[in-house]
Amino acid sequence: MELDDLRFDESHTWVRDEGDELVIGITEYAQDELGEIIFCELPEVGTEITRGEPFGTVESAKAVEDLVAPLSGKVTRRNDDVVDAPETINEDPYGEGWLIAVKPSEEYDPNELLTYEQYMSTLELAEEEDEDLEELDLEEDEDLFFDEDE
Repeated sequence: MELDDLRFDESHTWVRDEGDELVIGITEYAQDELGEIIFCELPEVGTEITRGEPFGTVESAKAVEDLVAPLSGKVTRRNDDVVDAPETINEDPYGEGWLIAVKPSEEYDPNELLTYEQYMSTLELAEEEDEDLEELDLEEDEDLFFDEDE
């Protein structure tokens, strides 16, 4: 699977254009952060999904997370294999671990989503921001709890 052929959303979903339909899954980063996925709930075929809105959930020992739609459209297929064996998402998030296929409700413009390189850049920026916040929290904690007069 060539990751450059996929488009990504900041909600950690990916989209693969297969002509008449678009296949959606979650990124390797998302499944890695979740840990071992133990449950997956997906919409039925025929369900309308809306960009930016939840369309299902994935559950791990760590958390239950909404799956957020990277585009709007009607579900044409769902991967019942990941419903029956959710660990498939961990094993192959860009292949056998795909979630749903959608017929878009408007013309699909891949430029509205991120390239793999752009997606990876957003992850790097988020990690840097987290590190900055952690450093700030440490400094604030030291100031808050340290009293020279005691």
